[in-house]
Amino acid sequence: MSFHKNHWLLFSVIFFGYIALSWIAAIGPAIWVQDHTRALPGAEPMTPIERRGLQVYISEGCIACHTQQVRPLKMDAVWGRPSAPGDYADVKPLDVWHPYAPAVLGSERTGPDLSSIGARQPSETWQYLHLYNPRAVSPDSIMPAFPWLFEVVAKPAADAVVIPVPPTYAPPSGTVVAGDNAKALVAYLLSLEQVPLQMSGAPAQSASATAGDDGATLYSNHCASCHQANGQGLAGVFPPLAGDPVVAADDPTRHIATVLHGSQGRVINGMTYPAAMPAFADQLTDIQIAAIIAHERSSWGNQASTVTAKDVAAVRKGGAK
Repeated sequence: MSFHKNHWLLFSVIFFGYIALSWIAAIGPAIWVQDHTRALPGAEPMTPIERRGLQVYISEGCIACHTQQVRPLKMDAVWGRPSAPGDYADVKPLDVWHPYAPAVLGSERTGPDLSSIGARQPSETWQYLHLYNPRAVSPDSIMPAFPWLFEVVAKPAADAVVIPVPPTYAPPSGTVVAGDNAKALVAYLLSLEQVPLQMSGAPAQSASATAGDDGATLYSNHCASCHQANGQGLAGVFPPLAGDPVVAADDPTRHIATVLHGSQGRVINGMTYPAAMPAFADQLTDIQIAAIIAHERSSWGNQASTVTAKDVAAVRKGGAK
């Protein structure tokens, strides 16, 4: 064949050959994997609002800066266990105009990986604040704000999701409430929790179990986003740990119980904190919880007695809250 003379033949071979190779090497295998991958045992399918949240996640460009794939590398251990195909079984095509599953894995980590953000940061309040203005909860964040997902109203409706924005970031007047897209996006983010692999017959590997038992590191990974790196919390939203009477108490039982079982609606130094603190009993070992508490009780001017893993185990066994 005279490819150098018959340009149409040359173009046709290249064009259709490229399409054929794409189907053989990429498209065909991707469709097969998408159709044959099953969710891990214990995984919950997306609810309608979570699926709507996935659409918002994509349309707002979150996939440009965040990944949802944890590699089997030590540096990735902080984000969760290594990802498995079953983690993405519920990520289906969004509509007839998009016949393939959205590419949520991503390739850039301008922001942290979100594979298990629902477990790492299960506070709705924190998620809303972070979307409204990331600097409100993380002063050094470079993430853009998404104020168009919210509304500023003079008087919120009885069923409105009111966002307790700190004064520094609050609008001059009115109350910030979450819009429908913000509610959907937060619902989707909170649904991102990795299923432990032991439920499918493999040994479990959690982020915390591989991230070391250093109290400062564990605090940074699990607590600092709310209570802040300096232990000062966020005024009116998340309580400070520096000088807190529970943290400074000689008896650490209540401190341990709070970390194990979480808390909500407590009055601390005369201020009520409505945001829910997550429970860490199922996420962290006794050694790791003891390390975090020891760090909190000896930092930011706190000089309380330390705790041991045996102390944590006793409270865990006793079920004290």
